[in-house]
Amino acid sequence: MTNHRLVIAGTGSGVGKTTFTIGLMAAFMKKGLTVQGFKCGPDYIDPSYHTAVTKRASRNLDSWMLPKETVIDIFTHGSIGADISIIEGVMGFFDGKNPKHNEGSTADISMITQSPVLLVVNCASMARSAAAIVKGFQALSEGANIVGVIANKVGSEGHYKLVKTAIEQECGIPVVGYMKRELDIEIPERHLGLIPSIERGELDPFFQKLGDLVNSTVDMEQLFELAKAPTLQQTANPSLFSKRNSPSIKLGIAKDEAFNFYYPENLEILQSHGAELVFFSPIRDKELPNELDGIYLGGGFPEEYASKLAENKEMIFSVKQAIENGLPTLAECGGFMYLTSSITTTKKETYQMVDLIPGQVHMQTKLAALGYREITGHSRNFLLSERHQAKGHEFHYSTFHSKADTEFLHAYETKGMRGIKKEGYVKGNLVAGYTHFHFASCLEMVERWIKACEEHKAYA
Repeated sequence: MTNHRLVIAGTGSGVGKTTFTIGLMAAFMKKGLTVQGFKCGPDYIDPSYHTAVTKRASRNLDSWMLPKETVIDIFTHGSIGADISIIEGVMGFFDGKNPKHNEGSTADISMITQSPVLLVVNCASMARSAAAIVKGFQALSEGANIVGVIANKVGSEGHYKLVKTAIEQECGIPVVGYMKRELDIEIPERHLGLIPSIERGELDPFFQKLGDLVNSTVDMEQLFELAKAPTLQQTANPSLFSKRNSPSIKLGIAKDEAFNFYYPENLEILQSHGAELVFFSPIRDKELPNELDGIYLGGGFPEEYASKLAENKEMIFSVKQAIENGLPTLAECGGFMYLTSSITTTKKETYQMVDLIPGQVHMQTKLAALGYREITGHSRNFLLSERHQAKGHEFHYSTFHSKADTEFLHAYETKGMRGIKKEGYVKGNLVAGYTHFHFASCLEMVERWIKACEEHKAYA
């Protein structure tokens, strides 16, 4: 594992962390280095950019959902074979779940992983004042190792020199480079069509351009030197990724442009516990793969491909028949939407879906739910009983509407910032809902899923 790692932190959201992170990854790649990407917090979009640039699966590091030893386990596992690991922060450096402490923040991740921190500062319309901002970040919390600064949105090289002089004099750390504010480098659409455009390589020229810009205004050699860090001690025993069981069941994973939101760890944990993963496309394949023992329908953008999903009636029939026959199934967010009666888009176009869950999904332009969730199961829930608790998050622009009395069909309770609510849908061996689970927060979910698949296989 590399001993070069770097957290890219921001003073707040919108300061240019993602743009700079992608550019930095591309710049190191141009120098022939193997780069591993990470993202703080529960995010599927930014890691998709990292993966596209580095050609290695980017991973999430979350100290609210997962204990510290698990965060280190995921980091060390992901960093194997890399020359440098780059961790993109979330929101502002110290912003987490609670304003009273660092838990769940980028600062927390930087301290858990003992990583040097590069602070991205929006320097538009300021010079010496930028030093006051950096000094405040240095002083707020002990333990964070801010080793350098990137001056973003500077007006000129002269402006950059003013900022650099002030920060280096007052804060005692180097300003290693800058990004100009007038550069035409907006990140391409982060929602519609992102995954297919990435997979077709359409964003590669954009990544190359960003890499060239970073190489031209950032001291890459100095930055690589600043990224030196101590060797991390692996404390998880055994590792999440240690093989526990030989493959005993086949699990079908929905994977295409409509369904692609999966934590890599979730899939790897399933494999380590004895699942052979078989991927299929609800858009293009005509039926489920043969001899499946369970199904995982992850999140994504089914609303953007609703017409194609609705047109594939053979797959709809195949999925419906398999689940009605008792195939142990988890459907998260987009997968949940796919299993309802219909999806109505923001253009008021309605498309028929699998019709296993009694109700309709309506898309809206404003966010319907966002945030962390503590999830407590139910006695009817084959994955998560009332004795177990998992952690995850919600993020969606749709609402679910049902005229049926579904009170007795809720799969679990979720606790978030706005209190506790009954959520999801359970019937037989189907568990579905808007919540995205992180299996590392509750390995019992995986063990119960594998057991249910084995039992179904035995009686099939």
